[in-house]
Amino acid sequence: MLEEVERWLATRSWSVTDRPLHRILSAKQRTGQTISVVLPALDEEETVGDIVAVIRHDLVEQVPLVDEIVVVDSGSTDRTSEVAAAAGARVVHRDEILPRIPTVPGKGEVLWRSLLVTGGDILCFVDADLREFSADFVSGIVGPLLTEPDVDLVKAMYDRPLAGTAGQGGRVTELMARPLLNMHWPQLAGFVQPLGGEYAARRSLLEQLPFPVGYGVELGMLVDALHLAGLDALAQVDVGVRKHRHQDGQALGRMAAAIYRTAQLRLARGHLIRPSLTQFERGEDGFEPRTYSVDTEERPPMLEIAEYAERKAA
Repeated sequence: MLEEVERWLATRSWSVTDRPLHRILSAKQRTGQTISVVLPALDEEETVGDIVAVIRHDLVEQVPLVDEIVVVDSGSTDRTSEVAAAAGARVVHRDEILPRIPTVPGKGEVLWRSLLVTGGDILCFVDADLREFSADFVSGIVGPLLTEPDVDLVKAMYDRPLAGTAGQGGRVTELMARPLLNMHWPQLAGFVQPLGGEYAARRSLLEQLPFPVGYGVELGMLVDALHLAGLDALAQVDVGVRKHRHQDGQALGRMAAAIYRTAQLRLARGHLIRPSLTQFERGEDGFEPRTYSVDTEERPPMLEIAEYAERKAA
């Protein structure tokens, strides 16, 4: 491991217990920074309400740490919006944000648009499929941003059990993202969960970054933040165990393809010769091919969007 990464692990990797809630709250009151929690959601009625309720109870009502909870619904066909609103979130539908730019499917698209409908100086992203959710996921990753003025982005790290076995989750991380980062961006080799969906960052950083529209958003953001702000502006916090809904192998293959494409663009700023992925499923007559397009679009830094610039100037 690079000496620089070893030093970073010693100085920029923390535990949620390193910053008690009263210390974080004192820092928030002292600095006057505001915090927005954003949950991108697509058909998550089973879990989104519990997550919102925990954040609202623990970090809004009991301790005034979070200023707003926003669920951005990216086209749910179930009761995600109703459940989230009943639990206390402000729900915004993806298609209602920046309507002059047609929406495309993808998590990164939702996160990018959330910058326009939130007001916090710090944005905290939380996936909406988490189970047995703890408010530590939020307080843990916003803590360093409130107490360390030179930190701009904080990722959560955690165990990811799979089928009851510890440490077996994060298959795309181990098979795709970690090898890519170690080989091409070794400064980022210290991140335990580079693809994790729980992270917080200063708005001043996020508004300068391009957003891959799909699953490549986490890797792209980490690489771009490294180049823009430097390794010491990045950090990670251990928040325990993350339990969530696991996707099947073929869905993970499509995710891996999008992540590889995101890395490729950043390595060469080129283009894929064939931006698609063919997978196989057994049918009545044997294995049948299924071809899926790979996300090939990225949204520009939000600072380049006129509506956002006008909002900042207002």
